[in-house]
Amino acid sequence: MSRHFASLAYTPRVRDCQRRYAGHDLGAGLAEAPPAAVTALGPREQAFIAERDSFYLATVGETGWPHVQHRGGPPGFLQVVDATTLAFADYSGNRQYVSLGNLAGNDRAALILVDYPNQRRLKILARVEVLDSAAVDGKFLEKLKNPEARIERILRLRVAAYDWNCSQHITPRYTADEWRERTV
Repeated sequence: MSRHFASLAYTPRVRDCQRRYAGHDLGAGLAEAPPAAVTALGPREQAFIAERDSFYLATVGETGWPHVQHRGGPPGFLQVVDATTLAFADYSGNRQYVSLGNLAGNDRAALILVDYPNQRRLKILARVEVLDSAAVDGKFLEKLKNPEARIERILRLRVAAYDWNCSQHITPRYTADEWRERTV
């Protein structure tokens, strides 16, 4: 876990629980060495993100309740713009707009990306900016396009921190294509 992720996630109450249930304080020493404001994604993280065909997006609404939304598309639909920025095209869905409404009041989000066959999981904390597709550079918009759907907006994510999470309880699952590749 990066020190920056721990500094954001290990609040005083979390650290109290760590001491109570695990017998030690995993956040000890965080206050003495403040982390950098932005954490850059390394080559390992960038490659992992580029291979994913889905992720889970968590936001928090005005009532304080979290909301988790599944996002999916072809592998690489979540684009690595640079080492601190991700983006994806937002298409018409169920027309509830819960994530968008939540982001309008609180731009913080959490993403969980899972590689089920290889039992790997990456957590990302980010600040999200919602952009009208008409305001986005045409070349960049082309990279995000799915020929089968009309882009309604772009979500640009500024990475605050990330963490490779424990893989112990990830049940291997396979897409139809992955299953075919393993059984041929």
